[in-house]
Amino acid sequence: MQAAARTQLDKFFEYLKFERRLSPHTEKAYRHDLARLQSFCERRGIDHWTSIDPRLARTFPAELHQKGLSARSIQRILSAARSLYRFLIRERQARANPFLGIPAPKGEKRLPRTLTAEQATLLVSVRGGNNPLAIRDRAIMELFYSSGLRLAELTALDASEVDSKGNALRVTGKGGKTRDVPVGRYAVEAINGWLKVRGRLAADGEPALFVSRTGGRISHRSVQQRITMWAKRQGVAQHVHPHMLRHSFASHLLESSGELRAVQELLGHANLSTTQIYTHLDFQHLAKVYDAAHPKARKK
Repeated sequence: MQAAARTQLDKFFEYLKFERRLSPHTEKAYRHDLARLQSFCERRGIDHWTSIDPRLARTFPAELHQKGLSARSIQRILSAARSLYRFLIRERQARANPFLGIPAPKGEKRLPRTLTAEQATLLVSVRGGNNPLAIRDRAIMELFYSSGLRLAELTALDASEVDSKGNALRVTGKGGKTRDVPVGRYAVEAINGWLKVRGRLAADGEPALFVSRTGGRISHRSVQQRITMWAKRQGVAQHVHPHMLRHSFASHLLESSGELRAVQELLGHANLSTTQIYTHLDFQHLAKVYDAAHPKARKK
C-alpha cells in the first residue's frame, strides 16, 4: 500500500493507544488482525483504504474462511476493520465504512470451560510451606477465583493498592475503566501471607504486588505457566489457565445467585450480552441436575 495508507494505519494505532487507552495486548491483537487486511489489499494491488468497496469487503472474510480461520477469528478481524474505518471517517479520510453489515461465516458457539467448585478448591489449596513462590502463587489463584480478574488486571496491580484490612480492591480494566471488586476471606488471607514474604523477592522500589523470582513485575506468561504447573501438581484433571478461573468465578457466582447484572459489573463487561454466555453454562448445570434427579429423565 502507498505510504499515505500506512501512515493512516499508524495514526489509528496511536488513537487506540492514547485516546482509547487500550492495553498493549489488545493493541497487538488489532495490529495482527489489520495486517491480514493490509496483506489482502496488497495482493489485489489496492493502494488506498478508500479503494475497498462493499463487494471487495465481502470477499475478505470469504478468503479468510477458505484459509481455515475460525468464525470467531473472522468476526474479530472484521470488527477491527470496522473500527479502522470508523476512525478514517472521523478523520475525514474516508466517506463510508465498507465493512458495515458484512457478516462472518457462522460457526459453532463454544461455551467457555470452567472448573467445578471442588476442582477450584483443590487448585487453590497449595501447600508450599515457607516457599515464597508457592505463597505468591496461592495468592494469585485465590484472587483470580475470588474476584474474577483478567490476567492483565492482576499483573497490573501494585502493592500500594491493596488494603490488607479491607475486603475490596479497585482494578483498572479494559479501556482504562476502573471498578471495585470484592475480595473473599480466603483470598485476603492468602494476599496477606504473600505480603509478609514479598520483600524476599521484590527488588528495591518495585511497585508491583506480584513479582517474579528476579524481583520485577510478574509477566503474563509466568502466571500462565505457574497455574498450569499447579493444576497438574494438585491433580486437576484438565488444562487450567487464568481465564478459566475467571470463567469459573462468573459461572459459580451466577449459579448460586442468579444475579446477571451483578456478575456483569464484577467482571467489568461493557455489555450485558457478553455476560449472558454464563446463563448458558448455568442452564447446562441445571440440565445435569435434572438428568440426575428427575425419575423420568433417568435411563433404566
